[in-house]
Amino acid sequence: MLFALPWFDVVGLASGLLCVWLLIRQNVWTFPIGLVYACVSLVIFMRARLYADFAEHLYYVAMNAYGWYYWLRGTDAVGEGKSVPVSRMGWRAGLALAILGGLTTVVVGWLLDTRTDADLAYWDTSTTVASFIAMWMTARKYLENWYVWFAVDVVKTVIYVVKGIDLYAVLYAIYLVMAVMGWWSWRQSLNQPSSA
Repeated sequence: MLFALPWFDVVGLASGLLCVWLLIRQNVWTFPIGLVYACVSLVIFMRARLYADFAEHLYYVAMNAYGWYYWLRGTDAVGEGKSVPVSRMGWRAGLALAILGGLTTVVVGWLLDTRTDADLAYWDTSTTVASFIAMWMTARKYLENWYVWFAVDVVKTVIYVVKGIDLYAVLYAIYLVMAVMGWWSWRQSLNQPSSA
């Protein structure tokens, strides 16, 4: 089968790395590249029976479209999304998202564990739910998105090693480093005035 060839995984790896590198730089092109990554990943995760990851990447398709629109509403001519400023999320919103994420993980994890042939149902669900939250935070340019991504990257690296999805394990290990870089870069621009 065409999609079972390793090159397809390489396309996912390359587009995923480019997408995050552009995100760190606050470049609006992160979103169309993210769409490529999400579409490739749909095939990979269906093959691996990681259904929560599959659902996550369906969500990424929609959120990349949303982020692309949101950042384009205020970008300059070279495509830098810096006129949408980096900001902090309030603690109340963060607590609400954490509670919602925890409850959703328990319910969806149970459903996948008892109603499907999903592997690692609760772990897979926890990273998917956290990724849903982090992607929304990313599109809104909340600095705290990087904390959530870091936690997701740690767990996903382990899941992909266990499942034998080696290139994605490498990708998420690299994402760990990139999450720190992203946090640092966005933190530097947090108090800078946005370019209009």
